[in-house]
This record gives sequence, structure tokens and C-alpha cells, in this order.
Amino acid sequence: MERFDVKRGLVKQVSENGGLSALASEYFDQVNDNGDNSFIGSHGVMTSIEANYNEKGALIVDVTNVPPNFEDPEAVKAAMEDRKRWTTFLDAATGYNSKQRGDKAKEWAKKASKAKSGISAARHFMSMSENISEDLVSQAESMITEIEEALEQGDNTKAAGRAEKLAKLLD
Repeated sequence: MERFDVKRGLVKQVSENGGLSALASEYFDQVNDNGDNSFIGSHGVMTSIEANYNEKGALIVDVTNVPPNFEDPEAVKAAMEDRKRWTTFLDAATGYNSKQRGDKAKEWAKKASKAKSGISAARHFMSMSENISEDLVSQAESMITEIEEALEQGDNTKAAGRAEKLAKLLD
């Protein structure tokens, strides 16, 4: 399962033009609409493609690929064409090119890392501090719970923001 950021306003635009399944049918042979801007399909070496826009406006995809027969140049050529279609579909479905998608993925992972680091730093600070009030510890633990819940739900932006607030609380 992969997650891709989507350019602001693109989900609405895709929805107005028939939805994600209509977009996918421009690139893949087999596409079945699942409603709610989602589809299941396949094309060439991609034996299963499941994709949807989630409630936060990100593209969530799960793709199963089978390797081509590397001894057959035509099969390799067809697989390369399939991958090219996949990349072009991602460009259209996200509004970002490959490099931009990679940069957005790094940014997303960085937010999760910041949030986890914030939790670790707060717990370390609280364990080392001798004169921290119980009320402050309680507030910090409540914020840590919020951060962990946001991370579990895949909301790294919210988690990173809460981690910043946690750091300010303990300053």
C-alpha cells in the first residue's frame, strides 16, 4: 500500500470529470468503479490495481506486479510500457511528477519522524526533571496520546504540529 499527496483541488476536479475510475480507464484496460472515487483494475504486469482518494485527499494505491519473462524482449518491452502508463496515471491522479511525488513522500515521512522524536524528547525530559508538576505531566501525556493517535491514523501533519506544541509546553 502506498500513499501519494495530491495537489490541492485535484480530487474535486477528477470527481467532476467522472471520478478516479474514469481517469484510470484512460490508462488501464480493466477498470471497475467502486464508487467513492475508487477503483479496482489491472493492466499487463500489474495484475491488481486498487486505488482511492482518502478523506484527507491523498491517493492510496495497492498494486500487485508480476515480473515479465526477461528472456523475451517483447515481454520486457510491454512491461516497460505498462510501467510508463502507471507513471503517467500517477502524474494525472496526483498532479505531481515523479520527483515531486518523491519529495512529498520524504516530507510526509519527515513529519512522522519529527512527531516520534518529539514524544521521545518529552518523555526523556519528564524522566530527568525533578521539579515538573503532576499537572504538566498529565497535560504532556495527554498530548503524547493525541500524537500517537494521529500517527496511527496516518495524519502526520497533525502529529508533527502537536509535537511542536508539546515541546513548547515543556519549555
